[in-house]
Amino acid sequence: MLTTVPYRWDIHPRAPKTHFEQFPDIPPLVVQILYNREIFEPQDVYSFLNGGYAINDPFLLPDMEAAVTEILTAIEAQTPMVVYGDYDADGVTSTALLMQALQTLGANVSAYIPNRFTEGYGLNKKTISKLAGTGAKLIVTVDCGIRSVAEVAHGNQLGLRFVITDHHLLGVDDSGAEILPPAVAVVNPKRRDSRYPFRDFAGVGVAFKLAQALNRRAPQNGQPPLDETELLDLVALGTVADLVPLTRENRTLVQRGLAKMQNPVRPGVRALMEIAGATGKTITAETIGFVLGPRLNAAGRLKEGMLAYQLLATDDPVEAQKLAMELNQINSERQFLTREFTDKSLAQFGDDETLDALYLVTDEAFNSGVVGLVASRLTEMCYRPILVAHRGETHTRGSARSIPEFDITRALDQCADLLVKYGGHAAAAGFTVENEKLEAFRERLTAIARQSFDVTRLRKSLPVDAEINLRGVRYDLVAAIEKIAPFGHGNPTPVFVSRNLEVRHHTLVGKEKTHLKMRLFDGKQMWDAIGFGLGKQWQAQQTIPGVVDAVFSLEINRWGGREQLQLKLKDIRPAEQSDWPSS
Repeated sequence: MLTTVPYRWDIHPRAPKTHFEQFPDIPPLVVQILYNREIFEPQDVYSFLNGGYAINDPFLLPDMEAAVTEILTAIEAQTPMVVYGDYDADGVTSTALLMQALQTLGANVSAYIPNRFTEGYGLNKKTISKLAGTGAKLIVTVDCGIRSVAEVAHGNQLGLRFVITDHHLLGVDDSGAEILPPAVAVVNPKRRDSRYPFRDFAGVGVAFKLAQALNRRAPQNGQPPLDETELLDLVALGTVADLVPLTRENRTLVQRGLAKMQNPVRPGVRALMEIAGATGKTITAETIGFVLGPRLNAAGRLKEGMLAYQLLATDDPVEAQKLAMELNQINSERQFLTREFTDKSLAQFGDDETLDALYLVTDEAFNSGVVGLVASRLTEMCYRPILVAHRGETHTRGSARSIPEFDITRALDQCADLLVKYGGHAAAAGFTVENEKLEAFRERLTAIARQSFDVTRLRKSLPVDAEINLRGVRYDLVAAIEKIAPFGHGNPTPVFVSRNLEVRHHTLVGKEKTHLKMRLFDGKQMWDAIGFGLGKQWQAQQTIPGVVDAVFSLEINRWGGREQLQLKLKDIRPAEQSDWPSS
């Protein structure tokens, strides 16, 4: 029977005393949390807490002048243009945002979202030819296009002009020079020649900067100007869902976008919140990451990303309700398939007590839209590099997810002679292999992993911001910690450890008894605690120790007009023991 890998609790070192002395008006625990996130300077600390990060001049982005000139000229001449996006949440929010901006400015514009299964990610020549055949003259990409050199060149031969807006890394040639597609303008904050003071936008952030720039240069022509604040809900949705760092300008944009979403005006966002059960609740980055974003992503994973775009773009509440119900159903199917394929994958692992260094699992039934989710789930469960793939008639195509100890793309480099194509980064990659070479690929990659790390020493890291005594925790401290939100990539939810908590009550809850609910006594007061996903671990252990050390985040549970402090458990161990099977 497979066992899960225990966590290693990595507690951040305490900041120097002289650092705390710089912030006498801020709770020391908040100072420590920001210190852990490498926010040291007083100006940065106060900007972070008070929403003081600047919304910078969009014209600092490379080629923005050329992009604005090209698009405004097309608007004036009523030249047919297409906003070309992507099928994920970032792509559909980027497309909806720029479409709204261009339509407000009077453009003759339509939207295009490619199909994952028939067209793949980004620009492709067949689709470009099709768009040219419909009369389009200008294509503006959002969240894609930065590596579409051949595709843009193909479009140029057909008489098309391109404005590329993207946030992904640029390709480089043999000399290390960046390769730009032959477009009229290439707007990307990751270009080396960018003067913009922030690099980490999502695609929707770059689209928003283009909308800002267009709005500032567009002639009024007697029509009301674009209200940029009406776009911020889309910026928040796409930014959080795409897992870019919620720092600096992203932080400010998401904060303002979340404020708009508390009382949503956009029919599609309102309908999506209603169908997901989020209406009437405080909308946070976590709501986007775990509730709204997956529903937007599900359309492109299993059906058509265009459905998610249509939901965000519609002004009709009835249509919005219909589309939200359809996306909710698709997301339910996505959840079912993810669970089913995860179980199928685990069955291929075998019954060995000890996990191997790496697993490559394939099946004819696997859906290519969810193999990445399955790989991510298995990597989290087993703390191993995992590759999950759909096995077709002649080729196997899939996704890989990895751990910090193993750069999966470098490992794939060592298997390049066996692969049709591959690409990615250290933690995630995609690949295609001919079926006749599949076993050789599996054997070589597994051997590389076995040589790269000692499987017996692998431990999942659980970063902990500080060790605290719960007896000193009050509402005002938790409220101060909440000011560090929105939490997400680059600004994780603060996590703490407390020792020697007495277990007064415990029970397994949830439909499949997968969650652990507890009441813990700190010697002075009682704490309600919930550990999502910890139930399976303690079903296996059968007994709960009487006194535990616990890692958790602090929350204010708001319901029915009442507020109560609670612990959201990440891991527990018997008190004063260092090695214990964990979730």
